[in-house]
Amino acid sequence: VLLGVVIALGMIVDDAVVVVEAIYYRLQRGAKPFDAAVDSLKEVFAPVTTSVLTTLAAFLPLTLVPGILGDWMRVIPITVCTALALSLIEAYWILPVHISNMAAGSAKQSPLAKKRWQANHYIRVKYTRALIRVMRHPWMAFGGVVGILVFSVAILIWSAVGNGPIKMNFFAADAARLFYVNVEMPRGSTLDEALQEALQLEQQTLELLQQNELRNSVAYSGQMQTNVEPMFGDNVAQVMVSLQPKNQGGRPVRDITAQIEEQVVNTYQGPARLTLLEIEDGPPTTRPVAVKVIGDQFDEIQRVSTRLEEWMLQQGIYRNISTDYRPGNPELVLAHDGEAIKRAGISPLTVTRALQSYVDGELVTQFQADGEEVFVRVKAKDELEGDIDALLRQTIALPGGNSVALGDLVRAEYTSGQQNIRHYNFRRTITLEADIDESQTDTVRANEMIQQHWSDIRDSYPTISLDFSGELDDIYEAMGSLGYLGLMGLGIIYLILGTQFRSYWQPFIIIMGTLPLALTGVILGLLITRNPVSLYTLYGVVALLGIAINSAIVLISAANDRLEEGMSLLHATVYAARRRVIPILITTATTIAGLFSLAVGLAGESLVWGPVAMAIVSGLSVSTLLTLFVIPLAFRAFKGLSLRFEKAAS
Repeated sequence: VLLGVVIALGMIVDDAVVVVEAIYYRLQRGAKPFDAAVDSLKEVFAPVTTSVLTTLAAFLPLTLVPGILGDWMRVIPITVCTALALSLIEAYWILPVHISNMAAGSAKQSPLAKKRWQANHYIRVKYTRALIRVMRHPWMAFGGVVGILVFSVAILIWSAVGNGPIKMNFFAADAARLFYVNVEMPRGSTLDEALQEALQLEQQTLELLQQNELRNSVAYSGQMQTNVEPMFGDNVAQVMVSLQPKNQGGRPVRDITAQIEEQVVNTYQGPARLTLLEIEDGPPTTRPVAVKVIGDQFDEIQRVSTRLEEWMLQQGIYRNISTDYRPGNPELVLAHDGEAIKRAGISPLTVTRALQSYVDGELVTQFQADGEEVFVRVKAKDELEGDIDALLRQTIALPGGNSVALGDLVRAEYTSGQQNIRHYNFRRTITLEADIDESQTDTVRANEMIQQHWSDIRDSYPTISLDFSGELDDIYEAMGSLGYLGLMGLGIIYLILGTQFRSYWQPFIIIMGTLPLALTGVILGLLITRNPVSLYTLYGVVALLGIAINSAIVLISAANDRLEEGMSLLHATVYAARRRVIPILITTATTIAGLFSLAVGLAGESLVWGPVAMAIVSGLSVSTLLTLFVIPLAFRAFKGLSLRFEKAAS
């Protein structure tokens, strides 16, 4: 909600700026306050309403983003759209009254107003001269803009397919001041053994922390937190380390965890298996790599999982590799020896009931007591004390008066059980999970490498299949939806612009002349700030679609008005640009001012919220600067062709 308010802060004054500037323009030329207010609203009502509607058209489809990204970010477009819709009420009904009353009560211009008028006049003159120079060399100007666009796209492609300066981290998130060291002891370990190992690791971890970094720590056994669900067992333990807030000093969390991983986890020589779990802000997602190994035979599933894990360890880009398979406690499996039972002349059921009476007891009756069902079991005296050999030496009486040991009637097999058996699409599965080294790769590439390796070895395991989920599912779902919703927003924007301008090609000029410039600004912003390309960046790009075209809307609207008044095409273009440059610069500056501190991290960097603000700030900065020159050129060129066609047709 707060991010939505921050985004709206700069935009809700845009319509007010245009209305006030139009009123002030007429007041400077001697119009009466009431007439100035009415005439100004007649002039700017259509372009201001259109600019707000196009912004709403870009933000509203974002409420339809599915998946975890939509659940996490949906409140932002709701907040922005509500604020923008209400801002029109203030701009059309409340603000003109205030400005008229203020103007009516001040006949004399203050010194500050004179300086402001001089500054506005200076900007208009300088901009008009620069625009005329550009219009004298239109192809050179278009070539320069295309060159900047090609350079930006080349940087993005290089970063996507190679190792360019812009990193890809689709679910970039800020590390919380908390992390865990997970301990998995060999099966059969006791709670005390797991706890002692965790206490030693806690001591080693704390020795690596600086004096002002530790807030608290605790070691415990019997349970272990994971990204998905807590794990329970005698052989698991965990060390939880909480750090002091960032404003109290200390290193970044990732620097601390990197040192612990290097000097504790990777150098560990004990019996346990160690992994490091970092807690991150942002939407709850699974780990970057989550591969389901699916099959029917558990042994073969384990072999494939182990082989993939060994390969991942060799690559150097996968960290904290683990599986969700946990071996259970030791088990004794007793199977009937049919031939021996037949020779003994007894029923297999007799053997089963004898074993059951020693181990679990035999259910003989059940009844209700105080509304609860009570089961009555008859069980042998507990004198074996877990001695399996003693159990197998117990005898069963035979019909002839002799007896036979239980061990002679069954086949005993010592094995281990399974703590959990997971299924996916009705087949057994083991999920292999891992983190990645974000400085070397991204989620998509890391999963593609595993897919390529699997294609090389899959012929050796015909009954096994892999299913890639984790962050990859969320990424593909979010990217696909953002693409479709972006196109939906553009379609709605085109319809709105076409309705206002009653033209097919003018909305095309606005969209095609502004959006590539905005995308260029986003890429240059990523290059300067070193922020990664994330889903939050793409979210900001979609939100930028409706904001970036506002300058072009008011500029072309003013040019059309002057053409209707009888001006030539060249004069209408230049005078419209000169007339609108101040409100365009002010509205852009207010939007950027509202998001600037968040975009550059003045109040603290954020990999979740920062990219949204950065995309809007950098895209709007570049697109506005270039729009002031590109849109007049494009309008003059296309309008000139249109007028020539109309003249030829008549």
